[in-house]
Amino acid sequence: MKGILWATLASAFWGISGTILQFVSQDADIPAGWFLSVRTLFSGIILLVISAIAYRGEIFNVFKDRKSILCILGYAIFGLGANLLSFFLSVQTGNAASATILQYLAPLFILLGGFFFMHRRPNRIDLLVFVIALVGVVLSITKGDISELSIPPVSLFWGIISGITAGCYVVIPRPLMSDNSPLTVLGWGTLIASLFFNLHQPVWVGVPHLTTGGVIGIGAIVIIGTVLPFACLLHSMKFASSADVSLVDAVQPVMTFILSVMFLHTQISLMEVVGSALVVVAIYILQNYKRKLSTKDELES
Repeated sequence: MKGILWATLASAFWGISGTILQFVSQDADIPAGWFLSVRTLFSGIILLVISAIAYRGEIFNVFKDRKSILCILGYAIFGLGANLLSFFLSVQTGNAASATILQYLAPLFILLGGFFFMHRRPNRIDLLVFVIALVGVVLSITKGDISELSIPPVSLFWGIISGITAGCYVVIPRPLMSDNSPLTVLGWGTLIASLFFNLHQPVWVGVPHLTTGGVIGIGAIVIIGTVLPFACLLHSMKFASSADVSLVDAVQPVMTFILSVMFLHTQISLMEVVGSALVVVAIYILQNYKRKLSTKDELES
């Protein structure tokens, strides 16, 4: 229970940061390139400093051989960097609630990737979850009227890309996790991603006019959207397994929905709520099924 509570707090922090991201991307009118350069640079530095204190010289283990280097580069570019960019653009062109639901489909994209690239046949639970989630997404983005989208097509496109890259974010760094702390992998991934973002848009070039709210918003996303949730998530692993912890992922989209309605006055219909709830239920069923399989394997071994 203690582990689940810490994981719930982490998921809530991510939900809060998604709402703040909508304010920063739309109301504060901050360009995507510059914002991502700032976010990844400062987040990467903070995470690596924490890792250096906690794990000392072990933070350089991710560069121990060619395979590890390629893995961390792939994670930084195609996982973390691509996910941050696509999620930002989905929020900027649409809203945080819809973007979060689309990104929340990452486990389904992992299933599809396993089917197409590794020829893993889906079982009945996988198919059930896929159908429920598909119905939920259709209701969420159409409000029940399939002739009209509730968000711009460009936002839907970037939202789907964010879901796919969120799957890459989970799958690509797995080989590194056995020998390195997740915090260290995240720190290097974020810092390496910042190098690529800064090559395109250096933080000192084209600095937008920042209001006090914009500065606070960026700082909050760095701390609340990166440092605090991962610290809470890692702490939760001391008390519960990753399978148990994954069951509270649903807190993130629920939190984003509530805060978007309360503070950003996002108009959400009943059909969008129903659709989003179906997506959350579908992913919960999938995560719970994986948890039971993991527990069964542990008992058998």
